[in-house]
Amino acid sequence: MAQPATGPAEGPCKSSPTAADTVIHPVDEKLPPARLVPAALQHIAAMYAGVVTPPLIIGQAVGLDTAGMTRLIAASLLIAGLATILQTIGLGPFAGNRLPFVNAASSAGIAPMLAIAETSAPGHQLPAIYGAVLVAGVFCLAVGPFFGRLLRFFPPLVTGVVITLIGVTLMPVPVAWAQGGDATADDFGAMKYLALAAFTLVVILLVQRFGRGFLKQVALLVGMFVGTLAAIPFGLADFSALKSAPLAALPTPFAFGAPEFQPAAILSLCIVMLVLMTESSAGMLALGEICERRTDGRTITRGLRTDGIATLLGPVFGGFPTSAFAQNVGVVSLTRVRSRYVVAAAGGALLILGAFPVLGAVVSLVPMPVLGGAGIVLFGSIAVSGIRTLSEAGLDDSSNIILVAVALGAGIIPLAAPTFYAGFPAWAQTVLGSGISAGALVAVVLNLFFHHLGTHSRNAVALKSS
Repeated sequence: MAQPATGPAEGPCKSSPTAADTVIHPVDEKLPPARLVPAALQHIAAMYAGVVTPPLIIGQAVGLDTAGMTRLIAASLLIAGLATILQTIGLGPFAGNRLPFVNAASSAGIAPMLAIAETSAPGHQLPAIYGAVLVAGVFCLAVGPFFGRLLRFFPPLVTGVVITLIGVTLMPVPVAWAQGGDATADDFGAMKYLALAAFTLVVILLVQRFGRGFLKQVALLVGMFVGTLAAIPFGLADFSALKSAPLAALPTPFAFGAPEFQPAAILSLCIVMLVLMTESSAGMLALGEICERRTDGRTITRGLRTDGIATLLGPVFGGFPTSAFAQNVGVVSLTRVRSRYVVAAAGGALLILGAFPVLGAVVSLVPMPVLGGAGIVLFGSIAVSGIRTLSEAGLDDSSNIILVAVALGAGIIPLAAPTFYAGFPAWAQTVLGSGISAGALVAVVLNLFFHHLGTHSRNAVALKSS
């Protein structure tokens, strides 16, 4: 008589994991093209205006012609694509946070770079800017692995002040655009320019109010497109530059001159880089929560290392300081599409856009008043982001109120009185002449004074914001 089995079953009846049993985290999910392409387009639509804003503003400030503007925009798109792909796909244990994280040129560096341009001789403006950006990239690579220990010196009080000042100090830029862009022109501020800017702004507001889904997310682009079409019958749009723009070309290394290294300019952008690193770290933490994937110190280090690499490569091809794009974190939160491959596909599309300068030329041909109407929304939203950050920073504490008040005041001085620092040394003018740098310095120093120097117990409530 056969003996009953006494042990576990063997052979083909033994359970084993199969491909169907493997659970893929939403971050690592590879979507079919029918879902991936529209989701990637949403990310591009949300970030495109922000990517081309720094080259548009800096190019106008240093007096580049249409060909130069086209190269600058193409370089910005190319670096954004490379940085985004590196961030989402990763490079072993060295770089890339492997989250649906978009990297591109940040608007935070615009005001300090404008200050550098104003204090540099004609022909040396972009080289001085790129020298400072290059050192800022090296600084990010060096400090990144230890940045977690410095985060307590950049609580929401400090970052909120800086983000608010970014929006406030940049507001004169779209106002000048709305008046025609060229302050030396006889018709600067003419009613035709103001009417076109107002029309663009109204279109954006209407799309934002009545649009749904994807259309609402691309309200800025819709406004600029409709505004440009409206400018054509009045002769305010010039498309002749499309004929001279090359169809396809890669950016030339150091096309705008070899980098020049000015100590004051370097200090200014290194301060901005600290702020950008704080923003990136906060974005990674927020995205980790949204995606339900824990963001640890190693993830943040790899992410910041990507910022540093992109910022270091930027000056070679014509790019600017690179950081996280908060609007794309909002896209992930809104759509709940958490696949990093969607964002990687968006990065690939940015690479293609950067490799075809004619596409950049299309953007550079948007009339200045149209950009002015859209810029009021864009830069105003940056200030709102800073105010939202400050609202979470414990402003019921009197020390925090004083800190924010003094830091904002210091940051607004260059805006309210542009010649206030005219008697200071050149290096001080570069650092203090930027409201962002001045406000950040004051905010950091006062945060140390109120919350870190012998105040372990007295300001326990305030320290919660750190």
